[in-house]
Amino acid sequence: MHSTTDVVVRPVASEDEVAWKRLYHGYRDFYKLSRDEEIVNRVWEWVTNGQYSIQGLLVADGDGNAIGLANIRAFARPSSGSMGIYLDDLYTDPAFRGRGAATALLREVRQIAGAQDATVVRWITSADNTTARSVYDQNAVLTKWVTYDMTPE
Repeated sequence: MHSTTDVVVRPVASEDEVAWKRLYHGYRDFYKLSRDEEIVNRVWEWVTNGQYSIQGLLVADGDGNAIGLANIRAFARPSSGSMGIYLDDLYTDPAFRGRGAATALLREVRQIAGAQDATVVRWITSADNTTARSVYDQNAVLTKWVTYDMTPE
């Protein structure tokens, strides 16, 4: 668990379901993903049960209100024979942006990666997500890699 004077980052707990789902809906709305409650419930189960190695983090303000989330998971890196941490989702409630919540989440993910002997923390974001990218640019290095998606048969 990591804290600053303004926010505290901690693992998601079962009693966080309402707050986590509110934030995750905000994340999905931001990326114009469906409001499908079945998907949100499924991901909540993954986060709380550790399925697929997914670990959920919440960041709370000084009053204990959840204001942001991050979902991470380990992944194998065959090219280096090592493990990495993948940051699947990072979201801060728009009313609380600019207060250090995203930076605190990134700092916690970095510490988790170090404790797990991971060699990298990796994530993607939309090219036009300039608000998030300004935070990311202060905490990580933009890579040259281009991402592709292929639909399974």
